[in-house]
Amino acid sequence: MINLQPIRKNFYVPHPVVQKRSQHEVDEYRRSREIYVKNQAPNPIQNFSEANFPDYVMDSIIKQGYESPTAIQAQGWPTALSGKDLVGIAKTGSGKTLAYILPAIVHINNQQQLSRGDGPIALVLAPTRELAQQIQEVANEFGHSSYIRNTCIFGGSPKGPQARDLERGVEIIIATPGRLIDFLQRGTTNLKRCTYLVLDEADRMLDMGFEPQIRKILEQIRPDRQTLMWSATWPKEVQKLANDFLNDFVQINIGSLQTSANHNIHQIVDVCQETEKEQKLGTLLQEIGNTLDPDSKIIIFVETKKKVEGITRTIGKYGWPALSIHGDKSQNERDYVLRTFRTGGQYSILVATDVAARGLGEYKEEINKQINLEKQSILA
Repeated sequence: MINLQPIRKNFYVPHPVVQKRSQHEVDEYRRSREIYVKNQAPNPIQNFSEANFPDYVMDSIIKQGYESPTAIQAQGWPTALSGKDLVGIAKTGSGKTLAYILPAIVHINNQQQLSRGDGPIALVLAPTRELAQQIQEVANEFGHSSYIRNTCIFGGSPKGPQARDLERGVEIIIATPGRLIDFLQRGTTNLKRCTYLVLDEADRMLDMGFEPQIRKILEQIRPDRQTLMWSATWPKEVQKLANDFLNDFVQINIGSLQTSANHNIHQIVDVCQETEKEQKLGTLLQEIGNTLDPDSKIIIFVETKKKVEGITRTIGKYGWPALSIHGDKSQNERDYVLRTFRTGGQYSILVATDVAARGLGEYKEEINKQINLEKQSILA
Protein backbone atom coordinates (compact mmCIF):
# COMPACT_ATOMS: atom_id res chain seq x y z
CA MET A 1 0.00 0.00 0.00
CA ILE A 2 1.30 3.46 -0.87
CA ASN A 3 0.50 7.08 -0.08
CA LEU A 4 -1.10 6.27 3.25
CA GLN A 5 -2.11 9.28 5.29
CA PRO A 6 -0.54 9.22 8.78
CA ILE A 7 -2.92 8.13 11.50
CA ARG A 8 -2.95 8.83 15.20
CA LYS A 9 -3.72 5.88 17.47
CA ASN A 10 -2.50 6.86 20.93
CA PHE A 11 -5.02 9.05 22.76
CA TYR A 12 -4.37 7.87 26.29
CA VAL A 13 -3.47 10.43 28.93
CA PRO A 14 -2.88 8.52 32.18
CA HIS A 15 -4.69 9.90 35.19
CA PRO A 16 -2.22 11.14 37.86
CA VAL A 17 -3.70 8.71 40.40
CA VAL A 18 -3.13 5.79 38.02
CA GLN A 19 0.44 6.90 37.35
CA LYS A 20 1.28 7.16 41.04
CA ARG A 21 0.21 3.63 41.94
CA SER A 22 3.09 1.36 42.83
CA GLN A 23 3.72 -1.87 40.97
CA HIS A 24 2.62 -3.73 44.09
CA GLU A 25 -0.72 -1.89 44.08
CA VAL A 26 -1.17 -2.62 40.38
CA ASP A 27 -0.34 -6.30 40.86
CA GLU A 28 -2.74 -6.58 43.81
CA TYR A 29 -5.57 -4.96 41.87
CA ARG A 30 -5.02 -7.25 38.89
CA ARG A 31 -4.94 -10.25 41.19
CA SER A 32 -8.18 -9.21 42.89
CA ARG A 33 -9.94 -8.81 39.52
CA GLU A 34 -8.32 -11.94 38.01
CA ILE A 35 -6.62 -9.87 35.30
CA TYR A 36 -3.60 -11.53 33.68
CA VAL A 37 -1.52 -9.52 31.21
CA LYS A 38 1.11 -10.63 28.72
CA ASN A 39 3.38 -8.01 27.15
CA GLN A 40 3.78 -4.43 28.28
CA ALA A 41 0.47 -2.76 29.10
CA PRO A 42 -0.60 0.44 30.89
CA ASN A 43 -1.74 0.23 34.48
CA PRO A 44 -5.42 -0.66 34.83
CA ILE A 45 -7.93 1.95 35.90
CA GLN A 46 -10.15 1.41 38.93
CA ASN A 47 -13.06 3.75 38.15
CA PHE A 48 -14.47 5.57 35.13
CA SER A 49 -12.92 8.94 35.91
CA GLU A 50 -9.44 7.40 35.81
CA ALA A 51 -9.93 6.47 32.14
CA ASN A 52 -9.69 10.16 31.23
CA PHE A 53 -12.30 9.75 28.51
CA PRO A 54 -13.42 12.94 26.73
CA ASP A 55 -16.50 14.60 28.18
CA TYR A 56 -18.76 13.33 25.38
CA VAL A 57 -17.89 9.74 26.35
CA MET A 58 -18.14 10.31 30.10
CA ASP A 59 -21.54 11.97 29.68
CA SER A 60 -22.80 8.86 27.88
CA ILE A 61 -21.41 6.55 30.58
CA ILE A 62 -23.15 8.57 33.30
CA LYS A 63 -26.38 8.72 31.29
CA GLN A 64 -26.41 4.94 30.86
CA GLY A 65 -26.04 4.47 34.62
CA TYR A 66 -22.84 2.41 34.68
CA GLU A 67 -21.30 2.30 38.15
CA SER A 68 -17.81 0.84 37.71
CA PRO A 69 -15.71 -0.77 34.96
CA THR A 70 -15.60 -4.53 34.56
CA ALA A 71 -12.22 -6.26 34.71
CA ILE A 72 -11.79 -6.34 30.93
CA GLN A 73 -12.72 -2.65 30.72
CA ALA A 74 -10.38 -1.67 33.56
CA GLN A 75 -7.38 -3.12 31.71
CA GLY A 76 -8.70 -2.96 28.15
CA TRP A 77 -9.51 0.75 27.96
CA PRO A 78 -6.02 2.06 28.80
CA THR A 79 -4.52 -0.51 26.43
CA ALA A 80 -6.85 0.25 23.53
CA LEU A 81 -6.66 4.02 24.03
CA SER A 82 -2.86 3.72 23.87
CA GLY A 83 -3.17 2.50 20.29
CA LYS A 84 -1.83 -0.97 21.04
CA ASP A 85 -3.04 -4.13 19.35
CA LEU A 86 -4.91 -6.24 21.86
CA VAL A 87 -6.15 -9.78 22.38
CA GLY A 88 -8.84 -10.07 25.04
CA ILE A 89 -9.69 -13.53 26.37
CA ALA A 90 -12.81 -13.33 28.51
CA LYS A 91 -16.05 -15.14 29.09
CA THR A 92 -19.32 -13.92 27.61
CA GLY A 93 -20.94 -11.17 29.64
CA SER A 94 -17.62 -9.59 30.64
CA GLY A 95 -18.41 -6.19 29.13
CA LYS A 96 -16.06 -6.58 26.17
CA THR A 97 -18.34 -4.74 23.72
CA LEU A 98 -18.00 -1.51 25.66
CA ALA A 99 -14.28 -2.27 26.08
CA TYR A 100 -13.75 -1.75 22.35
CA ILE A 101 -16.64 0.55 21.36
CA LEU A 102 -15.61 3.49 23.57
CA PRO A 103 -11.97 3.52 22.32
CA ALA A 104 -13.36 3.20 18.78
CA ILE A 105 -15.42 6.37 19.28
CA VAL A 106 -12.38 8.26 20.59
CA HIS A 107 -10.28 6.94 17.69
CA ILE A 108 -12.86 8.01 15.09
CA ASN A 109 -13.24 11.50 16.52
CA ASN A 110 -9.49 12.03 16.18
CA GLN A 111 -9.30 11.08 12.49
CA GLN A 112 -9.94 13.17 9.41
CA GLN A 113 -13.64 13.32 8.54
CA LEU A 114 -14.94 10.99 5.87
CA SER A 115 -15.24 12.24 2.31
CA ARG A 116 -17.71 11.03 -0.27
CA GLY A 117 -16.84 7.49 -1.31
CA ASP A 118 -14.82 6.73 1.82
CA GLY A 119 -15.35 3.49 3.67
CA PRO A 120 -15.51 3.18 7.46
CA ILE A 121 -12.87 4.23 9.96
CA ALA A 122 -13.80 1.38 12.33
CA LEU A 123 -14.81 -2.15 11.35
CA VAL A 124 -16.24 -4.73 13.75
CA LEU A 125 -16.51 -8.31 12.50
CA ALA A 126 -18.90 -10.65 14.31
CA PRO A 127 -19.98 -14.25 13.62
CA THR A 128 -23.76 -13.78 13.61
CA ARG A 129 -26.50 -11.32 12.80
CA GLU A 130 -27.73 -11.36 16.37
CA LEU A 131 -24.38 -10.46 17.90
CA ALA A 132 -23.83 -7.78 15.25
CA GLN A 133 -27.18 -6.20 16.15
CA GLN A 134 -26.30 -6.23 19.86
CA ILE A 135 -23.00 -4.49 19.09
CA GLN A 136 -24.88 -1.90 17.04
CA GLU A 137 -27.13 -1.13 20.01
CA VAL A 138 -24.05 -0.22 22.06
CA ALA A 139 -22.58 1.80 19.19
CA ASN A 140 -25.86 3.71 18.90
CA GLU A 141 -26.02 4.46 22.62
CA PHE A 142 -22.49 5.81 22.87
CA GLY A 143 -21.86 7.18 19.38
CA HIS A 144 -24.96 9.35 19.21
CA SER A 145 -23.53 12.25 21.22
CA SER A 146 -20.67 12.77 18.76
CA TYR A 147 -22.77 12.07 15.63
CA ILE A 148 -20.91 8.89 14.73
CA ARG A 149 -22.84 6.96 12.10
CA ASN A 150 -22.88 3.18 11.93
CA THR A 151 -24.54 0.41 10.00
CA CYS A 152 -25.02 -3.29 10.63
CA ILE A 153 -24.66 -5.58 7.62
CA PHE A 154 -25.40 -9.29 7.62
CA GLY A 155 -26.85 -12.05 5.48
CA GLY A 156 -30.49 -13.07 5.53
CA SER A 157 -31.81 -9.53 5.00
CA PRO A 158 -32.31 -7.38 1.87
CA LYS A 159 -29.11 -5.80 0.60
CA GLY A 160 -30.75 -2.56 -0.53
CA PRO A 161 -31.05 -0.73 2.81
CA GLN A 162 -27.59 -1.91 3.89
CA ALA A 163 -26.07 -0.75 0.59
CA ARG A 164 -27.70 2.67 0.94
CA ASP A 165 -26.16 3.10 4.40
CA LEU A 166 -22.74 2.22 3.00
CA GLU A 167 -23.09 4.57 0.05
CA ARG A 168 -24.10 7.48 2.31
CA GLY A 169 -21.01 6.83 4.43
CA VAL A 170 -20.63 5.55 7.98
CA GLU A 171 -17.81 5.77 10.48
CA ILE A 172 -18.46 2.27 11.88
CA ILE A 173 -19.42 -0.90 10.04
CA ILE A 174 -20.53 -3.87 12.13
CA ALA A 175 -20.62 -6.89 9.85
CA THR A 176 -20.67 -10.60 9.43
CA PRO A 177 -17.78 -11.66 7.15
CA GLY A 178 -19.79 -13.12 4.28
CA ARG A 179 -22.04 -10.12 3.64
CA LEU A 180 -19.12 -7.70 3.98
CA ILE A 181 -17.14 -9.64 1.36
CA ASP A 182 -20.15 -9.37 -0.95
CA PHE A 183 -20.31 -5.57 -0.62
CA LEU A 184 -16.54 -5.22 -1.01
CA GLN A 185 -16.58 -7.26 -4.21
CA ARG A 186 -19.45 -5.16 -5.58
CA GLY A 187 -17.56 -1.96 -4.78
CA THR A 188 -20.35 -0.74 -2.52
CA THR A 189 -17.79 0.09 0.15
CA ASN A 190 -14.05 -0.16 0.71
CA LEU A 191 -11.63 -0.41 3.61
CA LYS A 192 -9.09 2.23 2.56
CA ARG A 193 -9.91 4.45 5.54
CA CYS A 194 -10.20 1.64 8.09
CA THR A 195 -7.71 2.17 10.92
CA TYR A 196 -9.53 0.48 13.83
CA LEU A 197 -10.41 -3.20 13.45
CA VAL A 198 -12.26 -5.45 15.88
CA LEU A 199 -12.68 -9.22 15.62
CA ASP A 200 -15.39 -10.17 18.12
CA GLU A 201 -15.86 -13.82 19.12
CA ALA A 202 -12.91 -14.75 16.91
CA ASP A 203 -12.96 -18.36 18.07
CA ARG A 204 -16.57 -18.72 17.06
CA MET A 205 -15.97 -17.15 13.65
CA LEU A 206 -13.26 -19.73 13.01
CA ASP A 207 -15.52 -22.54 14.25
CA MET A 208 -18.13 -21.40 11.72
CA GLY A 209 -15.62 -21.58 8.87
CA PHE A 210 -15.09 -17.85 8.34
CA GLU A 211 -11.28 -17.91 8.39
CA PRO A 212 -10.87 -17.51 4.58
CA GLN A 213 -13.25 -14.54 4.56
CA ILE A 214 -11.55 -12.96 7.59
CA ARG A 215 -8.13 -13.24 5.97
CA LYS A 216 -9.45 -11.81 2.71
CA ILE A 217 -10.96 -8.84 4.56
CA LEU A 218 -7.89 -8.16 6.69
CA GLU A 219 -5.63 -8.15 3.66
CA GLN A 220 -7.57 -5.14 2.35
CA ILE A 221 -6.89 -3.01 5.44
CA ARG A 222 -3.75 -0.92 5.91
CA PRO A 223 -1.10 -2.79 7.93
CA ASP A 224 -0.57 -0.02 10.48
CA ARG A 225 -4.17 -0.19 11.68
CA GLN A 226 -5.04 -0.92 15.30
CA THR A 227 -6.50 -4.40 15.76
CA LEU A 228 -8.41 -5.76 18.74
CA MET A 229 -9.32 -9.46 18.86
CA TRP A 230 -11.78 -10.88 21.38
CA SER A 231 -12.36 -14.52 22.15
CA ALA A 232 -13.69 -16.79 24.87
CA THR A 233 -11.04 -19.41 24.10
CA TRP A 234 -7.41 -19.41 22.96
CA PRO A 235 -6.95 -22.42 20.68
CA LYS A 236 -4.06 -22.74 18.22
CA GLU A 237 -6.21 -21.52 15.32
CA VAL A 238 -7.01 -18.25 17.10
CA GLN A 239 -3.38 -17.86 18.19
CA LYS A 240 -2.23 -18.24 14.57
CA LEU A 241 -4.71 -15.63 13.37
CA ALA A 242 -3.50 -13.22 16.06
CA ASN A 243 0.15 -13.83 15.24
CA ASP A 244 -0.51 -13.35 11.52
CA PHE A 245 -2.42 -10.08 11.74
CA LEU A 246 -1.68 -8.34 15.06
CA ASN A 247 1.51 -6.42 15.82
CA ASP A 248 3.28 -6.78 19.18
CA PHE A 249 -0.09 -7.25 20.85
CA VAL A 250 -1.00 -7.11 24.52
CA GLN A 251 -2.90 -10.18 25.70
CA ILE A 252 -5.43 -9.75 28.51
CA ASN A 253 -6.93 -12.83 30.14
CA ILE A 254 -9.80 -12.45 32.56
CA GLY A 255 -10.42 -15.23 35.06
CA SER A 256 -7.78 -17.69 33.95
CA LEU A 257 -4.60 -17.96 31.93
CA GLN A 258 -6.25 -20.95 30.27
CA THR A 259 -9.66 -19.41 29.67
CA SER A 260 -11.76 -21.73 27.58
CA ALA A 261 -15.34 -20.89 28.56
CA ASN A 262 -17.51 -19.51 31.30
CA HIS A 263 -16.48 -21.44 34.42
CA ASN A 264 -19.12 -19.84 36.67
CA ILE A 265 -21.43 -22.74 35.92
CA HIS A 266 -22.63 -25.57 38.12
CA GLN A 267 -23.45 -28.59 35.97
CA ILE A 268 -25.65 -31.53 36.95
CA VAL A 269 -25.91 -34.62 34.75
CA ASP A 270 -28.94 -36.92 35.04
CA VAL A 271 -28.71 -40.03 32.86
CA CYS A 272 -32.12 -41.49 32.01
CA GLN A 273 -34.10 -43.36 29.38
CA GLU A 274 -35.64 -41.46 26.48
CA THR A 275 -39.13 -42.28 27.77
CA GLU A 276 -38.33 -40.69 31.14
CA LYS A 277 -37.21 -37.31 29.85
CA GLU A 278 -40.56 -35.53 29.74
CA GLN A 279 -41.50 -36.60 33.26
CA LYS A 280 -38.08 -35.63 34.61
CA LEU A 281 -38.28 -32.28 32.82
CA GLY A 282 -41.62 -31.53 34.47
CA THR A 283 -40.21 -32.40 37.88
CA LEU A 284 -37.10 -30.30 37.27
CA LEU A 285 -39.11 -27.28 36.18
CA GLN A 286 -41.21 -27.55 39.31
CA GLU A 287 -38.07 -27.62 41.46
CA ILE A 288 -36.61 -24.66 39.59
CA GLY A 289 -39.85 -22.74 39.94
CA ASN A 290 -39.70 -23.10 43.70
CA THR A 291 -36.18 -21.65 43.96
CA LEU A 292 -35.88 -18.92 41.32
CA ASP A 293 -37.46 -15.48 41.31
CA PRO A 294 -40.21 -14.58 38.79
CA ASP A 295 -37.78 -12.77 36.46
CA SER A 296 -35.49 -15.78 36.04
CA LYS A 297 -34.78 -17.09 32.55
CA ILE A 298 -34.53 -20.76 31.57
CA ILE A 299 -33.38 -22.21 28.25
CA ILE A 300 -34.10 -25.80 27.20
CA PHE A 301 -31.98 -27.09 24.32
CA VAL A 302 -33.03 -30.02 22.16
CA GLU A 303 -31.53 -31.41 18.97
CA THR A 304 -34.33 -31.11 16.40
CA LYS A 305 -36.95 -28.59 15.32
CA LYS A 306 -39.71 -31.18 15.80
CA LYS A 307 -38.68 -31.75 19.41
CA VAL A 308 -38.66 -28.00 20.06
CA GLU A 309 -42.37 -27.79 19.28
CA GLY A 310 -43.13 -31.02 21.15
CA ILE A 311 -41.34 -29.96 24.33
CA THR A 312 -42.94 -26.50 24.17
CA ARG A 313 -46.40 -28.10 24.11
CA THR A 314 -45.48 -30.57 26.85
CA ILE A 315 -44.25 -28.01 29.36
CA GLY A 316 -47.27 -25.87 28.54
CA LYS A 317 -49.36 -28.71 29.96
CA TYR A 318 -47.41 -28.33 33.21
CA GLY A 319 -48.50 -24.68 33.34
CA TRP A 320 -45.26 -23.18 32.03
CA PRO A 321 -45.77 -20.73 29.13
CA ALA A 322 -42.77 -21.04 26.82
CA LEU A 323 -41.37 -19.54 23.65
CA SER A 324 -39.74 -21.63 20.94
CA ILE A 325 -37.10 -20.93 18.32
CA HIS A 326 -35.50 -22.98 15.57
CA GLY A 327 -34.24 -22.70 12.01
CA ASP A 328 -37.66 -23.01 10.34
CA LYS A 329 -38.83 -19.75 11.88
CA SER A 330 -38.39 -16.60 9.82
CA GLN A 331 -35.82 -14.04 10.87
CA ASN A 332 -38.60 -11.68 12.00
CA GLU A 333 -40.09 -14.45 14.15
CA ARG A 334 -36.71 -15.24 15.67
CA ASP A 335 -36.07 -11.57 16.44
CA TYR A 336 -39.48 -11.28 18.09
CA VAL A 337 -38.95 -14.41 20.20
CA LEU A 338 -35.51 -13.31 21.41
CA ARG A 339 -36.72 -9.79 22.16
CA THR A 340 -39.72 -11.12 24.11
CA PHE A 341 -37.56 -13.58 26.05
CA ARG A 342 -35.00 -10.93 27.00
CA THR A 343 -37.58 -8.46 28.25
CA GLY A 344 -39.19 -11.01 30.57
CA GLY A 345 -42.88 -10.79 31.36
CA GLN A 346 -45.10 -13.81 30.80
CA TYR A 347 -42.44 -15.97 29.17
CA SER A 348 -39.47 -17.12 31.24
CA ILE A 349 -38.69 -20.31 29.28
CA LEU A 350 -37.20 -20.63 25.81
CA VAL A 351 -37.09 -24.00 24.03
CA ALA A 352 -34.54 -24.00 21.25
CA THR A 353 -32.16 -25.66 18.89
CA ASP A 354 -28.65 -24.22 18.93
CA VAL A 355 -29.69 -21.44 16.54
CA ALA A 356 -30.93 -19.61 19.64
CA ALA A 357 -27.43 -19.40 21.12
CA ARG A 358 -26.46 -17.09 18.26
CA GLY A 359 -28.88 -14.48 19.51
CA LEU A 360 -27.95 -14.43 23.15
CA GLY A 361 -24.50 -12.81 22.96
CA GLU A 362 -24.01 -10.45 25.88
CA TYR A 363 -27.29 -11.67 27.38
CA LYS A 364 -25.95 -15.14 28.16
CA GLU A 365 -24.91 -13.93 31.59
CA GLU A 366 -28.59 -13.36 32.44
CA ILE A 367 -29.57 -17.00 31.90
CA ASN A 368 -30.27 -18.63 35.27
CA LYS A 369 -30.81 -22.24 34.20
CA GLN A 370 -29.94 -24.15 31.07
CA ILE A 371 -31.34 -27.62 30.41
CA ASN A 372 -29.80 -29.77 27.68
CA LEU A 373 -32.07 -32.72 26.98
CA GLU A 374 -29.78 -34.41 24.47
CA LYS A 375 -26.47 -32.71 24.02
CA GLN A 376 -23.58 -31.01 25.74
CA SER A 377 -23.92 -27.45 26.99
CA ILE A 378 -24.15 -24.89 24.21
CA LEU A 379 -23.94 -21.66 26.17
CA ALA A 380 -21.28 -22.66 28.70
